[in-house]
Amino acid sequence: MPRPTGEPVAAVTRPTAIAALAVCLLAPLAAEAGEPIRVGSKAFTESVILAEVATLAVRRAGGAAEHVAQLGGTRVLFSALERGEIDVYPEYSGTIAVEILGAPPSISLAAMEEQLARRGLLLSRSLGFENTYALGMREAAAAELGVRRISDLHRHPRLRFGFTNEFLDRADGWPGLRAHYRLPHQDVRGLEHDLAYRGLAAATIDVTDLYSTDADIRYYGLRVLEDDRGYFPAYDALWLMRAKLREQAAVAYRALLELEGSIEAEQMIGMNARAKLDRVPEQVIAADFLAQSGERPELRIAGRAERIATRTVEHLTLVSVSLLAAILIGLPLGVAAFLRPRLGQGIVASVGLVQTIPSLALLVGLIPLLGIGTVPALVALFLYGLLPIVRNTHAGLADIAPPLRESAAALGLGRWQRLRFVELPLAAPLILAGIKTAAVINVGTATLGALVGAGGYGQPILTGIRLDDAALILEGAIPSAVMALALQLGFERLEKIVVPRDI
Repeated sequence: MPRPTGEPVAAVTRPTAIAALAVCLLAPLAAEAGEPIRVGSKAFTESVILAEVATLAVRRAGGAAEHVAQLGGTRVLFSALERGEIDVYPEYSGTIAVEILGAPPSISLAAMEEQLARRGLLLSRSLGFENTYALGMREAAAAELGVRRISDLHRHPRLRFGFTNEFLDRADGWPGLRAHYRLPHQDVRGLEHDLAYRGLAAATIDVTDLYSTDADIRYYGLRVLEDDRGYFPAYDALWLMRAKLREQAAVAYRALLELEGSIEAEQMIGMNARAKLDRVPEQVIAADFLAQSGERPELRIAGRAERIATRTVEHLTLVSVSLLAAILIGLPLGVAAFLRPRLGQGIVASVGLVQTIPSLALLVGLIPLLGIGTVPALVALFLYGLLPIVRNTHAGLADIAPPLRESAAALGLGRWQRLRFVELPLAAPLILAGIKTAAVINVGTATLGALVGAGGYGQPILTGIRLDDAALILEGAIPSAVMALALQLGFERLEKIVVPRDI
């Protein structure tokens, strides 16, 4: 249909077109601001600092980002990345080649990128520094024994080795190193990375694995042994990220790429030293670094009281939800175990089997099924809480004196009536004791939830161990002990209310 002459087409359509164009341009930014990318980090200081740099760089560029800190080792982070639970984390080229892809150390960057692309992942270029593995000893001990190279260790088979647990099992760690250098040493133990330095200082171990940018090397006066047979590959620091970032979070993606080549090795050593030795928060260190190349990102550092309050809510949530689930499932299982003795043996044995699994192993084992975060921690705590509740419920019902059962039957009470009005009230003290035990166990075990991103009191404890900061360790340990004591006293008071006085 022809338009009437003189219709102001431009006046009507131009503002509409401009508005539509503005919506198209701003929509990705709005979506990105509403859905923050998740930056992961491993449980060592350099990884935490780099993750903070990435998080603040994205925010400074106008994007939204959050840091999921200290999630564990390489496998945990990489699995979380593949599942989309995190979007990016700092990694090292040698680790990607050997540990993740199972490729030879000589694999090219292009070949790594090709393999990762098939899994929906991208690599950045180097951030500008390398953090290679190395072996180290106290300078005095190394000088006394004449050890300068890794091959020199062969002459001293009684030296005590203390390696990080991940290094003990990695493809580019101890198994390959021992075979490559034919090292005969048998006294080899696993321990946390930051504790290894204290072990060297206290002379409880003689050799440990180092990261070449660790500030502790200078602080403890260690000798880095020469890798004279070229075992360790290059470990260039870079971003390992989901390919979807490139299209779905363009602002964040560009901000991450702008960090390529921006960090020198000495800068990284200095940042590690500020965190580990000067006790400067990683957020402040990251902000100071970014301020050298632009506007300083805005920071909000929570005070101790606020941190404790936040961790208390997280910890109490983990304990209460898992305990409630254990009660709802454990009580019926305990009753079923009593009513059906043959079935009961299997029930008690099954819930008891869970207690034989180390809590850390159970948490990590649940990650492939449930991912990271609160859910695997809740499931692990629920499973650990079952045994005392099931066992005490069964024992409390089984220990009721036969004359009491006979009296209840003589009164004409049916089976379920006897259970409800006689047997369960009589078994109540033992049942409550089992629930109280489960609650106290859950309070302590919940601290491990921080390893899978569940928060709670374990977060300051892990950070305190990593930074050798007793105040941070106590920030998590003391409230955890207070919570356990409060729960125990609460259940004792509840027992006086619930349990009949004549029992």
